[in-house]
Amino acid sequence: MNEKTVPTPVPPSAPTPTGRLYGVGLGPGDPSLLTVRAVEVIASADVVAYHSARHGRSIARSIAEPHLRPGQIEEALVYPVTTETTDHPGGYRGALEEFYEEAAARLAAHLDAGRVVAVLAEGDPFFYSSYQHMHKRLAHRYPTEVVPGVTSFSAASARLGRPLVEGEETLTILPGTLPEEELTARLAQADSAVVMKLGRTFPAVRGALERSGRLAEARYVERATMAGERTGRVADVDPESVPYFSLAVLPSRVAALPDRPEETGRGEVVGEVVVVGLGPAGPLWLTPEARGALAAAEDVVGYTTYVDRVPVRPGQCRHASDNKVESERAEFALDLARQGRRVAVVSSGDPGVFAMASAVLEVAAEDPYREVPVRVVPGMTAAHAAAARAGAPLGHDYAVVSLSDRLKPWEVIAERLRAAAAADLVLALYNPGSRSRLWQVGKARDVLLEHRAPETPVVMARDVGGPEESVRVVRLGELDPAEVDMRTLLIVGSTQTRVARRGEDGAERIVWTPRRYPEG
Repeated sequence: MNEKTVPTPVPPSAPTPTGRLYGVGLGPGDPSLLTVRAVEVIASADVVAYHSARHGRSIARSIAEPHLRPGQIEEALVYPVTTETTDHPGGYRGALEEFYEEAAARLAAHLDAGRVVAVLAEGDPFFYSSYQHMHKRLAHRYPTEVVPGVTSFSAASARLGRPLVEGEETLTILPGTLPEEELTARLAQADSAVVMKLGRTFPAVRGALERSGRLAEARYVERATMAGERTGRVADVDPESVPYFSLAVLPSRVAALPDRPEETGRGEVVGEVVVVGLGPAGPLWLTPEARGALAAAEDVVGYTTYVDRVPVRPGQCRHASDNKVESERAEFALDLARQGRRVAVVSSGDPGVFAMASAVLEVAAEDPYREVPVRVVPGMTAAHAAAARAGAPLGHDYAVVSLSDRLKPWEVIAERLRAAAAADLVLALYNPGSRSRLWQVGKARDVLLEHRAPETPVVMARDVGGPEESVRVVRLGELDPAEVDMRTLLIVGSTQTRVARRGEDGAERIVWTPRRYPEG
């Protein structure tokens, strides 16, 4: 009988030990602001890693030092470059990418050996932190936990004793490395803001704060909660003295309003009137400058429908009135400014196009308002918004005419329509009709047909940007006045305006006026 050979059992392989990665937030600098969890992780880690410049000193390590223990492995991740130039073939970015890959490989070797690795991060690990570069390269490969920390901007707000946001306010965080123009636009529209990474960027940041009208509000914080801490007004800081570990803060306008306007030589407090264009509809059409002007205003003045479009802010007074009292509204706003108030007079679209800018400036040119500061903040016009929805009907020369005869006689309107039509201009017609004006659209159509073919395209744009938006293209000869109201804007094409259908089913209809005009 043959004996059966039984194979010797092979014991299963022991699992490869896997370590654990921690990103540990250290807070803004004061070791006493470390969280309990951060202290636990630092004290128990096998490996403590931290970034530093080539000089070898690490602020992160100095914060965590009281909790380091003998026998821990320290990994100093030394940047090859910080602000200086490099001869790396990939440039500055290439040098850093190579460094991050090498640093991640060093930490991966510890993790593969089963060690617990704590990567120290000043502030919070996920807020402008060097740790994030390790996280992106390692967190999908190893068990990972991120321990949050107190951010530098939270510490700065606390050290200033000024709240950042209250109620419906929003907080904007910006790096000072953005171009000055971009910083200016972002700061103009922000409720509250923090600008990080100052140092060499400080002159541009200060310039952006000044150009956006926010310099008086801006506060400076350097090395918050650390030795050498300094706070003050951004306007008073010497640019040569600003280190990288500093930031600028625009605190809450609700909790702590900006400084009052300076007194004049006569001892009067002088405010300001800003005429603000809201654009044709909701907040998507509002410019950053307009947002900033509305946020800074102590009083908002305007036609009820437009005032209702301005977000309500605690402490801000709202003065709504009928649409037919423009001069009285302008006087009221200027009187408020003479009392030292910052006043925003609001208009739909652009305030200089059939809107409040003219009314305010007319009154401001007379005594006793000549010395009241007045400025106009532009907005997206209804004509341009409607044209964009239709395509590009205003692509060549065009005229803008209001059909309202409340402030000028119809004879003047008709004469201008004939002149523009005879000149073969595209026409944008504002205020075409209302409940009390039912005949002007029909009369305007008849006048234009004296010079235009009945097939001329007409864009009927209603409530552009609003919930009832409707954009249609009809022929001039078929324009029905009953379909036009005060919320409608009409764009009448020239002899060169074209209409085409696009898409597989021809559902998309576009209108444009070529930029080239045929030679006569």
